[in-house]
Amino acid sequence: MSEVLASHVLVLNRGYSPIRTTTVRDAFVKLFASVAEAVAVEDGAYVSYDFHSWVEVSLLRNELNEAPPEADWIHTPSLSLIVPRVIRLLDYDRLPVHSVKLTRKNIYERDRYTCQYTGRKLRPADLNIDHVIPRSQGGRNTWENLVTCSVDANSRKGGRTPREAGMKLIRKPIRPAPRHQLKLPTTNRRYRDWDHFVSDLYWNAELDED
Repeated sequence: MSEVLASHVLVLNRGYSPIRTTTVRDAFVKLFASVAEAVAVEDGAYVSYDFHSWVEVSLLRNELNEAPPEADWIHTPSLSLIVPRVIRLLDYDRLPVHSVKLTRKNIYERDRYTCQYTGRKLRPADLNIDHVIPRSQGGRNTWENLVTCSVDANSRKGGRTPREAGMKLIRKPIRPAPRHQLKLPTTNRRYRDWDHFVSDLYWNAELDED
């Protein structure tokens, strides 16, 4: 049972936006304290349960053997409870704000998949990342020094600055404003109810800032 208690539950704010994950143990504490409610997706609709109604639903589904086959259970001397995989905080409206990670994908998105020297919009396979000030001249991995460029433009510029190469940036690179970003834990198990609130996450290698 300890393994189940330590597994993951998705946490929503009051507006049903995902904000983080917590453990099953913490989720039940919040339900019992009436600061959160369990959220289930039934026939395509969101259905909310406080702790007492969740107990009743668990008892009924246990008696009728109607629990979803993938459901986990917590058993106590007096109760058998289905583990909720999504809870909603009743008095929390905010969204967590994080700095945008410095990644290849995020640089491409900031620059709209457009070469910052030629203005051509290209496929990711035809793009590269250029250091405006080359690393050989002290340039660093920062938002302000990395731009999207075509493979050809990157080769033409080489280890020179744009001025030395006779090239000009179409816009000055800047650091994106912080944005709401959900960080999901790495898990081998996918919870079906989560799919109604979060989309697939793409593998994204992070470029370390100097």
